Amino acid sequence: MEKLDERTYKFALRIVKLASALPRMMTGEVLGKQVIRSGTSVGANIEEAYAAATQRDFTYKMQIALKEARETHYWLRLIRDAGLMPEKRIDSLLQEALEIKLILAKTVITSKKSKAD
Repeated sequence: MEKLDERTYKFALRIVKLASALPRMMTGEVLGKQVIRSGTSVGANIEEAYAAATQRDFTYKMQIALKEARETHYWLRLIRDAGLMPEKRIDSLLQEALEIKLILAKTVITSKKSKAD
């Protein structure tokens, strides 16, 4: 099974490539900036969580990563539904965003439980 930090790095790279392929018009530029900001932040926050000094800090950084993953999923849906990118090109990225969200949600729940123990 691929480690989460490597998986989210590859995800961020795919996001960057997708944003580069968006139409060069105001909508594409604005949505591209939004999805790059949130999509690359997921992995960055996971890297910070892995370096956390405390369990509380780890949980906090993972919660931020989850929020960014949720936001990224939103922007990807908007890009697809606005017709800025063919569904065929974006659907696997949407699926990956969904899976990352689910993994992070489970991680946060588990981390909160272990903090309470």
